[in-house]
Amino acid sequence: MAVKFTILGSGSAGNCAYIETDEARVLVDAGFSPRQIRQRLAGLGRTPENLTAILVTHEHSDHVYGLTGIARKLNIPIYCNRATQEAFEFQLQTKFHCNLFETGASFEIADLLVDTFSIPHDAQDPVGFLIHTAAGNIGFVTDLGHMTKLVVERTRAANVLVLESNHDVKMLQNCPRRSWSLKQRILGRHGHLSNEAAAEAAAQIMSADLRHLYLAHLSRECNKPELAHYVMAEQLHHIGATHVQLQLAAQEAPCATLEF
Repeated sequence: MAVKFTILGSGSAGNCAYIETDEARVLVDAGFSPRQIRQRLAGLGRTPENLTAILVTHEHSDHVYGLTGIARKLNIPIYCNRATQEAFEFQLQTKFHCNLFETGASFEIADLLVDTFSIPHDAQDPVGFLIHTAAGNIGFVTDLGHMTKLVVERTRAANVLVLESNHDVKMLQNCPRRSWSLKQRILGRHGHLSNEAAAEAAAQIMSADLRHLYLAHLSRECNKPELAHYVMAEQLHHIGATHVQLQLAAQEAPCATLEF
């Protein structure tokens, strides 16, 4: 059976992705309402009841909002570090049973091997993932203020990479709906990657084995899909990465399922 990968949605209003292998059906983050998660999985012919696990990158609401109605209600195992568990339990005012890992550790879920690594973001102990499957490796780096050597090293083995391309700097600076303090947070070293920063990050991560690059967590107010795509496409052309298929993850609807 081929590995199936679907970004169910990505953006400031919710982030969730689905990975299916012979033995595992896993969500990475659960930032939508339980109803939305159920509906988006139903579009794939799947249900939350059959999930093997939910991996959590960090505690911000756009990554954990659906945990109470999915993980707790259906008794689906959650994998996260202790600081993240404590943060989302306080936020959601609910206790969860979690399988805890130390950031930097690796662990197995059925036929998956999951590597974890620290990322620079304004959360308690945020992590990225490199998920090893029999068919290839899937990397998740969706919320970070700048690219570190550690992130580059850990994601270079990815065949499929989900990378944040959150905002256009000028659009963010000129956005009347964002306070000055929020703009400073987003632009800071523990905020979010701009389109240009994402392009630079992709150049550092790039390898001959990377085949699919998804741009994720695009801001509705401070970015445009065509702009994010243009900046990254120019970078890929500049570095000769013609072997990489570039796609955008949307907030409103899942991406087409990738089978590999």
